[in-house]
Amino acid sequence: MSASNPNAGTLREMLLAARARTILLCEDLDGERLLGPQLKIVNPPLWEVGHVGWFQEHWCLRYRRDGALAPSMLNNADELYNSATVPHDTRWSLPLPDFDATLAYLCAVLDRVLGRLDREGATEHLGYFAQLAAFHEEMHCEAFTYTRQTLGYPAPRTVVAPIDPKGGPWPGDVEIAGGTFLLGAAPNEGFVFDNEKWAHEVEVQPFRMARAPVTNAEFAAFIDDGGYRRRELWSERGWQWLTEAKAGHPVYWVRRDGAWLHRHYDDVSALPPNAPVIHVNWFEAEGYCRWAGRRLPAEAEWEFAAAAAPGSVDRKRRYPWGDAAPSPAFANLYGVAGGCADVAAFPQGDSACGCRQMFGNVWEWTADWFGPYPGFVRDPYKEYSDPWFGDHKVLRGGCFATRRSLLRNTWRNFYTPDRRDVFAGFRTCAR
Repeated sequence: MSASNPNAGTLREMLLAARARTILLCEDLDGERLLGPQLKIVNPPLWEVGHVGWFQEHWCLRYRRDGALAPSMLNNADELYNSATVPHDTRWSLPLPDFDATLAYLCAVLDRVLGRLDREGATEHLGYFAQLAAFHEEMHCEAFTYTRQTLGYPAPRTVVAPIDPKGGPWPGDVEIAGGTFLLGAAPNEGFVFDNEKWAHEVEVQPFRMARAPVTNAEFAAFIDDGGYRRRELWSERGWQWLTEAKAGHPVYWVRRDGAWLHRHYDDVSALPPNAPVIHVNWFEAEGYCRWAGRRLPAEAEWEFAAAAAPGSVDRKRRYPWGDAAPSPAFANLYGVAGGCADVAAFPQGDSACGCRQMFGNVWEWTADWFGPYPGFVRDPYKEYSDPWFGDHKVLRGGCFATRRSLLRNTWRNFYTPDRRDVFAGFRTCAR
């Protein structure tokens, strides 16, 4: 747990903002859309909404300092919504409350949490778990967004702002000198997750990194050169995945009249050539890199490129551009653009070394398997990191649907290398 917490008013705003976004992303779902088809990569939306309420109640109202758990206000809540114990493939057949009852449960939980904040203030215990609940809900808001894409539902009814007009490609590399670097979060940075703890010294060798993520046009050249058919470009595991999936292009791409189109939610339109390629998994990124004579960045290289401050060994930037809070001037976050911008957009968000869009647009696969930092200790939410060490790959930087308050340069996301549904792309390094 972190010792630094916002005040009660800020916590209230965080919880209310997360809840407003949950409702906005789900309010138009009804009938069969509330469950959707049974797929291993997404949850039924009705279950996921209820899980958000369960999680908030569990940690902010039921969890005690001694680890004891008070009863839930909802009968059988743990049997319905505890993601650690409820098997994924059973979530479509559970006796879930209907949508109105589920929303009523969410409302009742939030009202009680806000009431507790009003009475107790931002104590270390409640302040920590209120932040955990808000961030957890924001992560599920991103999941609601990519679930809508996976299932071909209409785009969320969010407020869409114009994408930065300074578009186009952004080719080339930057030279990064490397050096001694503190990888991970420092104890004075406020709330961080257990997998970010704690900053430890690593040595980063000099390297060259692409100024921007790989674009749709660049990835299309890989496809057109037989990239999905050439066994020598794929690892053994990657080729096994490709063969079983019968993949020949990114999952939502469509070839029509000699041109590439893509499905964006329920709409099929021309593929924007200079936007970053998205919905590609780690194996696809690895295959592209072999074709291009490149490689994926190590996790430490990615954080170095995003966070290293000029002329300082031990001072790091909180965000690629500095310490100013994220805003639409710096990055494409929080879904306000409705999708990806071109890779040349948002020049104000460049890192000190000259890399663009290290925050926003697409999550970026790194070369590394997700693992603990030295001295790792699980936080109270023990299922967050520990179960996934060793078989997930690390991603960095957020995407167009990520809430800006979630991110910092030390944030680590993680998915299995076969996942194509998430908003993931990649940038490359020279060999």
